[in-house]
Amino acid sequence: MEQNEVVLRAIGILTQSAEWIRTADRDAEPGPAAGAEPAAGADSGGDTGAGQIGSLLAEVFPSFTVSSEATPLEAAHSVTEAALPPIMQLIGAFTFVFTELARVHDAGRTDITSEELLRELALRMSQPNDED
Repeated sequence: MEQNEVVLRAIGILTQSAEWIRTADRDAEPGPAAGAEPAAGADSGGDTGAGQIGSLLAEVFPSFTVSSEATPLEAAHSVTEAALPPIMQLIGAFTFVFTELARVHDAGRTDITSEELLRELALRMSQPNDED
């Protein structure tokens, strides 16, 4: 999976997490009587994000086997060798998005919300790089 694809998936997870928080906050507030219809557009699916995150991990991490004759140290080295690049890719993606959000926040900008910035980043990451 290319790094820009991983960044786009990270943006999707972070964008969805804002909705999860709103839903949790809305559910925690005293509201209409029990049995009332949810607001239009409200997500009642109960998705906690485990599906999106699990899907990303399944796509990023390679499938590999460790020989049954491998010593524990050899097995550990095999796992590390296979897992380190995708771990670095995921850390890089979330770090990039966090840095972009922090940069806007630290600049004191109030003209753009975090969700708008995430959308802008997603658009930027999905366009081919024409700066060559």
